[in-house]
Amino acid sequence: MGAYAVGKTSLVARFVHSAFSEKYHTTLGVKIDKKIVATSGGDVKLMIWDLAGEDEFIGVELEYMRGAAGYILVADGTRLPSLERAVALQQRICEKIGPVPFLLLINKVDLESAWEIEASQLAELSRAGWRILRTSAKTGQGVEAAFLSLAASLLATP
Repeated sequence: MGAYAVGKTSLVARFVHSAFSEKYHTTLGVKIDKKIVATSGGDVKLMIWDLAGEDEFIGVELEYMRGAAGYILVADGTRLPSLERAVALQQRICEKIGPVPFLLLINKVDLESAWEIEASQLAELSRAGWRILRTSAKTGQGVEAAFLSLAASLLATP
């Protein structure tokens, strides 16, 4: 979940297919992938719903979230408004489906010198209980760890 063009589809492609493309393709609606991952608690079959991004004109259809065991929010480190959108989305999702495990990924760590999101903003969210990881769909940095972290959280949730 997240704003448009933050790298949601690229993160899923990197995780599921070990692939990255420089070409930008807008997701329309939802694209579903699956991958089985091994965790210390056993194998987890992840059904990954890649939802179209949200902008000031089009909101994410939260009906897709019904029944979700967990989710990943994605923000683009080079665009501060994408973090603000992720925070607002998290509040709406929590109202819709209740408290379930989630992660916030700050994507495009390969462009960290151009980031608009500051460490203090991330620290504030961390103090509020958010789990935050830095990723790069382009290089693969942190991607596998992010999905495995969410999978482990799903197993730990009663």
